[in-house]
Amino acid sequence: MLSCFLVLKGWSLMGDAISHAVLPGIVIAYVIGLPIAIGAFVAGLFSAIATGYLKDNSRIKEDTAMGIVFTGMFGFGLVLFSRIETDQHLTHILFGDMLGVTTADLVEVALIAGGTLLIVLAKRRDFLLHAFDPQHARAIVLNVPLLHYGLLALLSLTIVAALKAVGIILVVAMLIAPGAIAFLVSRRFESMLAIAVAVAVGSSVLGTLISFQINAASGPSIVLLQAGVFILALLFAPRSGLLRRRSEASAPPVGRLSGGGD
Repeated sequence: MLSCFLVLKGWSLMGDAISHAVLPGIVIAYVIGLPIAIGAFVAGLFSAIATGYLKDNSRIKEDTAMGIVFTGMFGFGLVLFSRIETDQHLTHILFGDMLGVTTADLVEVALIAGGTLLIVLAKRRDFLLHAFDPQHARAIVLNVPLLHYGLLALLSLTIVAALKAVGIILVVAMLIAPGAIAFLVSRRFESMLAIAVAVAVGSSVLGTLISFQINAASGPSIVLLQAGVFILALLFAPRSGLLRRRSEASAPPVGRLSGGGD
């Protein structure tokens, strides 16, 4: 569901950046014995706030600040990762391991994702207005900074919930593809939310089954399946599909279908 807000707000790059910036938090949490989810959340939220601070207090634009902060964080994480004694569990954070998720991991994901889902459902109209028109949201006395950083916090939490399944490298596809597909095939926001959830759940189940049959990694299989669904939606969406628009453009006008005169 969060994917829909990221697509509408144009935060696809933000999702990619935060997913890479959580790596140093994961490594540090692993070294000092804290839950990996806590380290990932703190690092992701810190990076998002640092990007906003640089944008508001310097001459550089947001995309430039984002590139500096998040690539620096990812580089720092890779240096830490290469300098510590690690095991296979931490390696799976980079690439994901759907079949290696334990019961404790499932409980952790359920708590994080469940809490995020409840907040998104409760504040979806405020988030939607903030995505389309922040000035109007401010005019009706909504707390725009709280919505902005609240959405960033939810994004960080969602990334934490998805890390062990698909990993840092591919989590951005899970954050963007369902919302992008739903945006192409729906005209109402409520329908967009439902379609995004159906695409995410369906591709996760089918991708995992396909990966088992072809002996491939589950994370890349899920992402590849989502990419295929996106291409189908791009071509055959009822109103905005490329083939649909091309066929409508090449069809003769209705008034000229008959060959007779006046």
